[in-house]
Amino acid sequence: MKANTLYPRQKRPAGRGEEDSLTGRLSHLLIGQDDAIAKVVPYIQMHQANLSPEGRPLGVFLLLGPTGTGKTRTVEALAEVLHGSAKNLLRIDCGEFQMEHEVAKLIGAPPGYLGHRETQPMLTQTKLNAVITEHSAISLVLFDEIEKAAPSLTRLLLGILDKATVRLGDNTTVSFEKSLIFLTSNLGAKAIQRASKPDFGFEAMVPPGTDDPQRLQAVGMSAVKHKFSPEFVNRIDSVITYRPLNADAYDEILDHIFAAFGRLIFERLGLRAFRIQCTAAARTLILQRGTSLEFGARELKRTVQRHFMQPVAALVAQGRIPPGSTIVLDTRGGDFNLLLRH
Repeated sequence: MKANTLYPRQKRPAGRGEEDSLTGRLSHLLIGQDDAIAKVVPYIQMHQANLSPEGRPLGVFLLLGPTGTGKTRTVEALAEVLHGSAKNLLRIDCGEFQMEHEVAKLIGAPPGYLGHRETQPMLTQTKLNAVITEHSAISLVLFDEIEKAAPSLTRLLLGILDKATVRLGDNTTVSFEKSLIFLTSNLGAKAIQRASKPDFGFEAMVPPGTDDPQRLQAVGMSAVKHKFSPEFVNRIDSVITYRPLNADAYDEILDHIFAAFGRLIFERLGLRAFRIQCTAAARTLILQRGTSLEFGARELKRTVQRHFMQPVAALVAQGRIPPGSTIVLDTRGGDFNLLLRH
């Protein structure tokens, strides 16, 4: 249990082969999903060794599992490691393409059709090139919640996943040969939750280690095969099933949330900055209230925001926190309580 830790903290020196390695850096950003990292990293290493096959994307991944377990965070973490920012990715929200005619927004209407030249396509070479940096030539493309998309989007993806190209409405071609393509889905999420019984909070509800990765993979693949055609599934390099987070993962994620808030205070407030701290009792209460099988790590973030970030922001807005002081999150009477230390 981490107690009375001041944020922001000094960064611990990275050990050789730990933080400096691709796997180590991703593990620091993506908590509790080591299997996902182990499956994605080899495709990046093949590109770095200049041994990736020609004529297809660098890798195509279907990420399955309950909400809040780290599917989208996986792609954001990759963007941070490869390009230095989680924003360096091309994200397509498939919920916006549930109708057949909406799919044309991705590639643009051909000449002679209504809307030609009026709306810029979303899948252009310019937009792909905009998310790469001098640090890496790999473009990250995320199709979020692919199961919500119209069937025509799946058919459009067949060509991209197989030949790494798509022809736009103006007859230009976009190449995805240097792209990692991620498809996220909540298919089979309920079944995966039932198959995996994580231990929540600090009192284990079941003995640890009851979740079987192969069983979870089988549950996820069953849902995928019911939704998508065999030719579509066959173009996916790896289907990754995310297990619900356990107590250790939540504990580490909470530390990341506090550390990020501490850094934000120092970056935004400058000379008016202060430190934040959390007692063991408050930490336990946050984890009790923020641990959710249904919403995953998102509920933990909302809990910290409601009971710590927003009250602290109110005090800052009122000018009630002296520079250089420390705000401590504690408990009193079964609820949260803020203390000011000079």
